[in-house]
Amino acid sequence: MLGNRFRGPPRRLLPRAAVQPVGFVLAVCCLAGGAQQTLAEGFGYSSAATPDRVAPTAYRHWSLDGPGADALPGEASKIAPDFAARLEEIEQRLGVVEDDTAGIGKSLKGYAKSGHKAATMSVNGRIHMDMWNFPVDSPGVNGFESGDNDISPQDRIGFRRLRFGVKGDLPCNMVYKIEMEFAGGEESEFRDAYLGWEELPHLHTLLFGNQKRPYGLDHLNSSRYNVFIERPFIIEAFNQDARRFGICSYGVSDDLAWNWRYGVFNQRLIQDEGNYTSDHFQAQIAGRLANTIWYDECSDGRGYAHWAISGTWADTAQNAATDNFADSGINEARFRHRPEARTVSRWIDTGVIAEATDYTLIGAEGVVNLGPLQTVGEYQVVLLDRETGSDLQFQGGYFYLSYFITGEHIPWDRESGTLGRVEPFENFFLVDRCRGGVGRGLGAWQLAARYSYADLSDDDIQGGVGSSFTFGMNWYWTPYARMQLNYIIGDIRENAENAVGGYDAGYYQIVGTRLMVDF
Repeated sequence: MLGNRFRGPPRRLLPRAAVQPVGFVLAVCCLAGGAQQTLAEGFGYSSAATPDRVAPTAYRHWSLDGPGADALPGEASKIAPDFAARLEEIEQRLGVVEDDTAGIGKSLKGYAKSGHKAATMSVNGRIHMDMWNFPVDSPGVNGFESGDNDISPQDRIGFRRLRFGVKGDLPCNMVYKIEMEFAGGEESEFRDAYLGWEELPHLHTLLFGNQKRPYGLDHLNSSRYNVFIERPFIIEAFNQDARRFGICSYGVSDDLAWNWRYGVFNQRLIQDEGNYTSDHFQAQIAGRLANTIWYDECSDGRGYAHWAISGTWADTAQNAATDNFADSGINEARFRHRPEARTVSRWIDTGVIAEATDYTLIGAEGVVNLGPLQTVGEYQVVLLDRETGSDLQFQGGYFYLSYFITGEHIPWDRESGTLGRVEPFENFFLVDRCRGGVGRGLGAWQLAARYSYADLSDDDIQGGVGSSFTFGMNWYWTPYARMQLNYIIGDIRENAENAVGGYDAGYYQIVGTRLMVDF
């Protein structure tokens, strides 16, 4: 619209009655003694000591296109008529801007806005589109996926995430957020859905609702910023989908060196159900303490180091082996995950562990970033108590290296102790130039490699031992869009709980691609 604002007859921004006093004042300045000096100073230019001389550059600035552009200092009186014409042209142009602004204001009336003036609201969302291929499989893996040793995992394409949400502030230091997931088609779900308060004494930020449980760095990182397409075995197995209904406090020290979060949660994943119904609440207490032990201020955070410990104690319903009448309340002592790729079935799975009374999780994590190079590692262990039979132990971890061949780095958020948004030195673009040729930008290029391991087999529970190597490449087009490519080589063994046809082990290779944007 603004590009066409000078076409057609000129329109006025100000009524003539409002413009006339301005013109009158300027005319008086021009006709009064020392007019040149007054005009020059009014336009921000200094004048010579004598009152009848104005620096020629001042004339050329405000009358560059007029006939007086080359006037000599002694000819200032000839400029007055040209100045009046210039003022009229400016008035006409401002009239066009007024009409354009009014049109924009009318168009914004139909846009999303908060329900009342005391609230703020920002819209956010993300689109993740995936393609997965399974070039190498085995009878055991076929059985884990399809239940038939002769039917291999099928290639798939579609939306991994299709999210839309709003968040904002409410009066009296309150906050809110609701985010919906539409990737399931007709089966929409919610993700973050909470209300709370900020800047509280002692508790700092306190949130009620569906939010991430505070353990597992790779889960606390946003999927917008993670280096690999899918999360490691152990992180997802011990914290499936991360979010639970609960109350959690978030805090950070004044020097940003320490941050913490702790809370009480219900263990049931209700984002596809909406409610939990049972007399046994299956509560858990969880927390995380993190320390940014080094942060290089001079380089704006291109170098940093972090460590954290986390854990939970969870009370499980040992007598609820199946769903109760409300499709809720099942014993939450179950750990499972896919092969770090999107598949129909979970390939390692303990099943619901009968007569499990409670379990304790302990986790440790570390990050070191040196410019374009980053190393990250985590280890977690679960100690599970049973009413009968021996107690169980499951464990696992991962380690990865990543490197930007174009020199960027992964920022670090010291307030949350998580990865931040990568900003390419040069955004990716490819356009035809107006004067011929092609303009282009490379974006940011990152290479990465990860080893991942999970042991979900102990005593009579043989949920599988999985290990894999993942090689990744990330091409960041802008800070808000990128392409990911992963190549996975892995194997699973000791998986009697999920064996088909006597095959409790298998190997596989997977190729995954993701295109993603967020806003």
